[in-house]
Amino acid sequence: MSALRTRLDQLLEQTDLEVSERQREQLVGYVMLLDKWNKAYNLTSVRDPMDMLVKHILDSVVVSKYLDGQRYIDVGTGPGLPGIPLAIMQPETSFVLLDSLGKRIRFIKQVIHELKISNVTPVQSRVEEYDPGEGFDGVLSRAFASLKDMIEWCHHLPKPDTGVFLALKGQYSEDESADIPAWCSVTDIKSLQVPELEGERHLVILSRTA
Repeated sequence: MSALRTRLDQLLEQTDLEVSERQREQLVGYVMLLDKWNKAYNLTSVRDPMDMLVKHILDSVVVSKYLDGQRYIDVGTGPGLPGIPLAIMQPETSFVLLDSLGKRIRFIKQVIHELKISNVTPVQSRVEEYDPGEGFDGVLSRAFASLKDMIEWCHHLPKPDTGVFLALKGQYSEDESADIPAWCSVTDIKSLQVPELEGERHLVILSRTA
């Protein structure tokens, strides 16, 4: 625990993020639960908790400064990435974490119970079958293979006029935006600085074409 916390503090010092004592404890607690459950449930290919801090926690929380809405959905969340770290960073914002696999949703329910996270709603569903009732300010994805797939499967999720798609990507190629539907367009590309992570990271923001 203390080694993980020391390491997290070192990583956060390399960012401009403001992270409270409670948030740091929750982030470390999440990594510990992920490590514990991973042995039986195979939730992530990253096995070392120290690596999880960089590849999962920091890779997620650097996005938090680009979220200014009140209601987000993380589609294909897996074990809760980036949704859980972002929910910890933004306790006043609500997050729906959606995945089709029951074991992942069971894990997320355990996380929010043990870490007392009150702004996360886990949902087991295929994204194309999920009825949100009302639209979201932002649709987050860290795992979708292509922007085209994300937009086509999640087209019903953002608010009609103001909602955006937020895709966390490694390298970004403009070729990828060439085959997205005409009703949607890339409005911004943020280069993300993730301490001690090899390779490029980008946040691609898309919205409905006016």
